[in-house]
Amino acid sequence: MLITAIEPRRKAMSALYIDGEFVMNLDTQTLIENRFDVGREIDDDDLREIIALSNERRAKEKALWLISYRDHSKKELTDKIKRTCDAESAQKAVERMEEHGLVDDESYARRYAEQLINFKHMAPRGAAYMLVQKGIDRELANEITESIPVDTYENICTVIERKYKNINDEKVKRRAVAFLQRLGYRWDEIKTVLDEYREDD
Repeated sequence: MLITAIEPRRKAMSALYIDGEFVMNLDTQTLIENRFDVGREIDDDDLREIIALSNERRAKEKALWLISYRDHSKKELTDKIKRTCDAESAQKAVERMEEHGLVDDESYARRYAEQLINFKHMAPRGAAYMLVQKGIDRELANEITESIPVDTYENICTVIERKYKNINDEKVKRRAVAFLQRLGYRWDEIKTVLDEYREDD
């Protein structure tokens, strides 16, 4: 097989043509580093290797770009990279980020849980559920959320006072209860606060 053309494309990619036919877009830098030049004869093994190397470079660059914006769990990062690369390349890229200390599920989970509990006023149970959704191991999620000091009563009061003006109105109360339960609070915790609002009224 003969490379007959390499044409630049968007996002640091180049179109590879073999025997006059377009084959695929590959990472330009990978083509250059591996001397994939017009006029070079290649075989199927060469083509498979360059595709794998191109995918790995794209996956690594995507990983670096994503974590430059914010922290990610390993699962979350892998899932996002898989949208543009194959699963194996995505996995390798994330493992490399982890080796360099750029991805750490435990520290990510702790920071995210503290934000959910202290700033979004979620219950530890609700925060643990959110962590699991992000790909954090359930046992680790429970361990971290249970270690964060939380004043359940104060958190529920804060949510009610910020979001619900007339809490003793039945419709408003039902909406508040449903919202607080989605945040992970148990009915008995919510009822304790609501009973005090009723007494104050």
